[in-house]
Amino acid sequence: MYTFQNLEDRLANSEANIRCINIVENCFGAADQLLTVPGRVLIGEGVLTKLCRKKPKTRQFFLFGDILEYGNIVIQKKKHKEQHIIPLENVTIDSSKDEGDLRNGWLNKTTTNSFAVYAATATEKSEWMNHINKYVTDLLSKSGKTPSNEHAAVWVPDSGVTVCMCCQKAKFTPVNHCHHYRKCGFLVCGPCSEKIFLLPSQSSKPVQICDFCYDLLSTGDMATCQPTRSDSYSQSLKSPLNDVSDDDEDDDSSD
Repeated sequence: MYTFQNLEDRLANSEANIRCINIVENCFGAADQLLTVPGRVLIGEGVLTKLCRKKPKTRQFFLFGDILEYGNIVIQKKKHKEQHIIPLENVTIDSSKDEGDLRNGWLNKTTTNSFAVYAATATEKSEWMNHINKYVTDLLSKSGKTPSNEHAAVWVPDSGVTVCMCCQKAKFTPVNHCHHYRKCGFLVCGPCSEKIFLLPSQSSKPVQICDFCYDLLSTGDMATCQPTRSDSYSQSLKSPLNDVSDDDEDDDSSD
């Protein structure tokens, strides 16, 4: 279920807009970031399926004229937790292909956090994407900024990946854990991820990356080690070296 409001109608009835924002604010509790700021308008809301590390999970999303907010659903329409707020002008979206039960999806991408979400219907997907694109475009036009062409990778889900995607030798077990790395989003074993590299868009300090990304970054070929979510998901049992083409918040793929 989703709801989108006409922005002009909201502005014409500012008391109703403030009341709706207060309701959303109260759903997350006093400890989270306040949402009521001058000029902010609630555009729409709905339940989407977010692709998390271990499995897809439902999340409540709220679209404002300047931010995208989401959180875990505790009590439908009444209580949420784990509030996440993304400045809308930092967001780039791309449609994603249907894959099995994961249908009607798109990627929400920023320089620090990218993830896939899925709507219940193609119509709902179209509504979300059209509204997000409209307000991102409006914000960028007003600020004079240009959209970033570098984004954090969308993580490959844990499910179905049993072997390191770098060396294709190490098997993942309860003892030999897999690790996600933010440059490529692949699942990699420990020995294949001992190097560090500075990724200014994601951290002010050097971070661990996989051997595959390190080799490419060292030679300046940065774009090659940032596949799309569909590429990295469909190739989750292939080696990137051979084919370069929540309840707990720790389960979220990119939080």
